[in-house]
Amino acid sequence: MKLSWFLSFITAVALPVVGTAQSPAWPSKPVKIVTGWTPGGNADAVSRLLADAYAKRVPQTVIVENRPGAAGTIGAAAVVRSEPDGNTLLVATMVEVTVVPPASVQTMGYDPDKELAPVTMIGRWPLVLVADPNFPPNTMAELVAYVKANKGKVNFGSLGNASINHLTGELLNIAAGIDAVHVPYKGGAPMMTDLMGGQIQYAFDSAGATLPLIKSGKVKAIAVTDTQRVPSLPNVPTTAEAGYPAVNTGVWMGLFVPAKTPKNVVDALHAETIAVLNAPDVRKALNDRSINPVGNSPEAFKKEIDVETAKKRELAVKLGIKSE
Repeated sequence: MKLSWFLSFITAVALPVVGTAQSPAWPSKPVKIVTGWTPGGNADAVSRLLADAYAKRVPQTVIVENRPGAAGTIGAAAVVRSEPDGNTLLVATMVEVTVVPPASVQTMGYDPDKELAPVTMIGRWPLVLVADPNFPPNTMAELVAYVKANKGKVNFGSLGNASINHLTGELLNIAAGIDAVHVPYKGGAPMMTDLMGGQIQYAFDSAGATLPLIKSGKVKAIAVTDTQRVPSLPNVPTTAEAGYPAVNTGVWMGLFVPAKTPKNVVDALHAETIAVLNAPDVRKALNDRSINPVGNSPEAFKKEIDVETAKKRELAVKLGIKSE
């Protein structure tokens, strides 16, 4: 009788322990995916794609929260301040997670190197060099020759100082030995409006943003900043093909959590995310937006961030761009 009671007691005590050991590391409660950008863009679309895919795989609700402003850093700062339990995620581009002049830790309000932990690169996409349809050049060679013949009279647009669009334009200036004048804008819409109106002659922007304008004939595509052609623009050569392999830039988007998130939680989140990115429907949805899925390890992603940040800082210094 005593032995039977003792065994029952041991079983009752052990059961919760076994249940805890078998419970998943992630998610432990409803999941919130934060993006620092407005609805409609790539960051928002990717966040909602992930949310839908996660919701089919985990026993928790998954929502997306848009917190736009200050080049994405408002959303990133909110995640930095959140509980480091892996249930508040950040979908971010390089802008929010790299400190490149004129940005600084002070202006951003957080230190991405110390306060955000990378989970995986979701995907990357190249930029497209697009021009006003009335701009005479139709190839990179013609563009370079035209800028040289019209010194100081050709303008290229960007989304602001030290943005990837700006740095890519300056890379072309350096690689081709030209002096196209940089004109910064506060957004893609006003930049493209001025491009179509002839106030600026060309700009570098994402394939997803430019494709509808290219197809409608409102802008023309001259080159793609990649080593391979974009499937949606098969007739547009790459900058490498055009003789400027150094002008090989693009935009990436990644998944991040607060830096103090436990490793087992990051590992579980990473495994779920890789499974999502490998799903055929998710890959197709990304490809439809001209995004190439990646899905690397946290360590590999961190290494890529460090390498790209160093290159951009070096270029910013060369251009005389200083931290604010």
